[in-house]
Amino acid sequence: MLKLQKAAVLAAVVLVLPLGIAGAQDSNEHSETYRQLKLFGDVFERVRSDYVEEATDEELIESAIQGMLSTLDPHSSYLNEKSFKDMRVQTRGEFGGLGIEVTMENGFVKVVSPIDDTPAFRAGVQAGDYITHLDGEAVLGLSLADAVEKMRGLVNTDLTVTIRREGVDPFDLVITRDIIQVRSVRSRVEGNVGYLRVTSFNEQTTPGVEKAIADIKKELGADFSGLVLDLRNNPGGLLTEAISVSDAFLEQGEIVSTRGRDDEDTQRYNARAGDLIDGLPLVVLINGGSASASEIVAGALQDHRRAVILGTKSFGKGSVQTIIPLAGHGAMRLTTARYFTPSGSSIQAKGIEPDIEIEQARIEALSTAPQRTEADLRGALANPGTTGGGEDNSPAEEEKAGATDEDAAPVDYQLARAVDLLRGLALFTERNAN
Repeated sequence: MLKLQKAAVLAAVVLVLPLGIAGAQDSNEHSETYRQLKLFGDVFERVRSDYVEEATDEELIESAIQGMLSTLDPHSSYLNEKSFKDMRVQTRGEFGGLGIEVTMENGFVKVVSPIDDTPAFRAGVQAGDYITHLDGEAVLGLSLADAVEKMRGLVNTDLTVTIRREGVDPFDLVITRDIIQVRSVRSRVEGNVGYLRVTSFNEQTTPGVEKAIADIKKELGADFSGLVLDLRNNPGGLLTEAISVSDAFLEQGEIVSTRGRDDEDTQRYNARAGDLIDGLPLVVLINGGSASASEIVAGALQDHRRAVILGTKSFGKGSVQTIIPLAGHGAMRLTTARYFTPSGSSIQAKGIEPDIEIEQARIEALSTAPQRTEADLRGALANPGTTGGGEDNSPAEEEKAGATDEDAAPVDYQLARAVDLLRGLALFTERNAN
């Protein structure tokens, strides 16, 4: 019995020793943390009392938090209440406002363009108008951000806008604010090819893509031979929207995976059946301004060989930021994961390499002397399908052949090559089918 008691005591000692060591380690770690926090408190108090200009406690604390987050990586940051509100407006893609795209010129707000079917558009605001006063307050002296903030507001509230327009006296317009949807998707038709431009990934992007493709299909009908998806200078946005847009062109397979610090944080996102363009050829345009969500889309479509990626290497932002609200104090944007393309490749600081690298360039027509052809030779045989032959070009025709149009609109070289590629693919497919 005594031996058993001694054995029990020894076992207790053995058990207690490791616990004591662990407890000591925890205590040391906590002591170091408290020491660093005391250092912060000492610096805070010294700045608060001795800095040459008075700074509020709120300013100092916000700056300290911002410094802590911003030194982690370029994308982690602190958002005060106003910044958090603005960020939510941007990602939601809609806000209460007038519906005009504006810039600042000579101290006044200049209207770049009224957005279709918005209060400003219906009130008669025109591109090129200058806004000089808002509710009687002069715009001169305000920053563009301040002026925009004053134009935004609660839905169904009125704003009196003083307009200066060339050729008429200044006049007032009373405009009632309404929900304005930020248009992140634009589309048009290039011959028998659809063109789809996505400028950002917000909550309006997927519905915009679906509507644009439906419009293109309706306009082209059976002639619809392919689509250009333009993601150039698209800085990214919501991960969910990038996944949804990728899914719009994929029938199956992984779109992207995100991997955090711990293995259990890994998430994989897969496509559902259904391709909005029914397998037609797809070309995606990217450049150095294509980042984050844009690279998710390009990487997924490239890895699944669903699209030809054309342009220049993308930006290379392969990290995921989570917005964590802080009750009563805005929010923090914290990098919580990296994302990987379906092939398992990280594009962080690497970017998406295009399948066909084409730099943006300016097309310039060269003026050359008229070239003689067989038809210009005297006595040349006529083509059986035409009348006449062997006649010289008239001076007017020669002059026209060497002319250049200096006033022509600049040509988007990368887009032109993408459209040419799609037309070539469509022609090749059609010939093989016959």
